[in-house]
Amino acid sequence: MNIKQTVFTLIITAISLSSMAQKKVIDEIEAVVGDEIILMSELENQIISYQTQGMLIDESMRCQLFEEMLFQKLLINQAKLDSVEVTDSQVESEMNRRLRYFISQIGSEKKLEEYYQKSIAEIKDEFRELVKEQMLAQQMQQKITGGVRVTPSEVKEFYNNLPADSIPVINSQVEIAQILIKAPISEKAKLAAREEIESIRKRILNGESFSTLAVLYSDDQGSAVKGGELGFTGRAEFVPEFSAVAFSLKSNEISEVVETQFGYHIIQLIKREGEKVNVRHILIKPEIETEDLAKAEEKANKVYQMLLSDSLTFEEAAEKYSDDEDSKNNGGILINPQTGSSMFDIDQVSPQLFFIIDKMKEGEISKPVAFEMPDGTKGFRIVKLVKRTEPHRASLKTDYDLLQQAALNNKKNKVLKEWIENKTKSTYIQISDKYKNCPFENNWNAQPIENN
Repeated sequence: MNIKQTVFTLIITAISLSSMAQKKVIDEIEAVVGDEIILMSELENQIISYQTQGMLIDESMRCQLFEEMLFQKLLINQAKLDSVEVTDSQVESEMNRRLRYFISQIGSEKKLEEYYQKSIAEIKDEFRELVKEQMLAQQMQQKITGGVRVTPSEVKEFYNNLPADSIPVINSQVEIAQILIKAPISEKAKLAAREEIESIRKRILNGESFSTLAVLYSDDQGSAVKGGELGFTGRAEFVPEFSAVAFSLKSNEISEVVETQFGYHIIQLIKREGEKVNVRHILIKPEIETEDLAKAEEKANKVYQMLLSDSLTFEEAAEKYSDDEDSKNNGGILINPQTGSSMFDIDQVSPQLFFIIDKMKEGEISKPVAFEMPDGTKGFRIVKLVKRTEPHRASLKTDYDLLQQAALNNKKNKVLKEWIENKTKSTYIQISDKYKNCPFENNWNAQPIENN
């Protein structure tokens, strides 16, 4: 469901996969906002992003996107004037969060790297500054609207003032809980993986090429094709165990075996520049053996039988047996990362889960179903369809939280509109003459830019 936002809602909250695959355009300055500029390439890449999602971009939409960019640059300019800060670690954390989301959408880290023909580190390097700007704009917007609240009477008034044809249709939504039983990695498998990585390390120390052996043996397929090279990367981008070793090495030095959540590594430092290192690594993952997968299935079946016999509730079983640290203490309930709520639009549900719940009724519990995660983790899950809503027109009775959020957004947008009106009076703004006929929502008090 989409309750339409005005142009004052920040344009980008996540880099879309399509916008990352940018086309090159001949650049010229389209606008100046204080000390910030908008380049033609920025606008064109944003348009390409929407077009690849199937949207038709006409002149009216082009003008709207351009005004959204003006607003973002105004926020960024003011954020810098107000000394609003975004730390490098915050940027890295956000980059990692977004990349995890993209990887979950495209299927695996390897597929993401193949799609862009770049390593994860190179993708991060390309978009780090863009993410930092987005975070600055978001923090500035939060500073402006953070204290805005709505009362129940304001929510009711907002709903009653909506034209009948503007009351949104809510898509079918589901609330899902799961008990995740991961196949354990046996000590035998760990030992075999460690022996393999130690054997590879000895071969390198005896003169064989690190890069060649990475291509032949590394389980990190994204970097293996590049001889294990990861590109210049900051500390926060690695897991702590890997980072501690990578930043302690001398040029061309080969590390001892390093154990992380991904498996066993050996690392070679290529070069260090300040707080970034370019390293090669070889990863060997312990293999999940057939008998360990069978143990996970047996455990999942036992839990399922306990649920059928009512010897414990689903919530109790999740807390006691689930290996999903994010949901086990919440009754197994999954949280929508895009909204922060427990409800998912049906088209947001992953294909693996969708085919489990598609024919289920509310309260029904599935038999254990095998799963495999992008990182290679395998096991079995028991899924409960907690709630399912049918498509319907929004109402105060059934969709109060959603309408409350819409009313809050509407009130915040009014505050932002007033802020823009005041701030444009004291901020130097120039806009290319080609946008003079755009039906902007705001008076940007701009001087023209004469483009050749």
